[in-house]
Amino acid sequence: MSAAFPDFRLGNVLATSFTGTLSERHGNAVERIPTPHRLVDWLAVNGLAVDSCTTAQLDLARELRESIHAAATAAAIQDALPASAVQVINDRSAQGRAAAILTPEGKRRWQLSPASCVEDALSVIAADAISIIAGERDGKLALCASPTCQAAFFDTSQSRTRKWCDMNTCGNRQKKARFNANQRKNPRSAE
Repeated sequence: MSAAFPDFRLGNVLATSFTGTLSERHGNAVERIPTPHRLVDWLAVNGLAVDSCTTAQLDLARELRESIHAAATAAAIQDALPASAVQVINDRSAQGRAAAILTPEGKRRWQLSPASCVEDALSVIAADAISIIAGERDGKLALCASPTCQAAFFDTSQSRTRKWCDMNTCGNRQKKARFNANQRKNPRSAE
């Protein structure tokens, strides 16, 4: 993968990891799939390899990403799901061809056929979003506490009190800011 693009922020949950391809939504937004080829890279990293992607398919992917983000955000704050977001998620879910496969470890994995296209991969992402937003999985939707991020993420921690979408980015940034603020208040405490 090219160093010219920002790294992917990979998570354990496909749908919320996909919404993380646009980060810092309330600050200086970082687009992690700026080109069709970059979407192909992201899909491959997440086990949904496709051969190619057009600009129109990238637009469909971004529309799905924003719809998942809107619906997950609404679900996290226990608000009504936006009808337009629900429609896009349902449309993408119904339009693809993918098979659920049981692994030897007893986990579900999605398999695309060798002739699969971006729409097939998007259907898997949409189906994953549906299972999370519908409350079918053990965990809870939450919003990142970072004021510049506020990404929706799926909290599977035991206490369900996770604050940040990613401890390595948002969490560390917030802890560093808090530490620096404390150092400015109490300059002698560093000695």
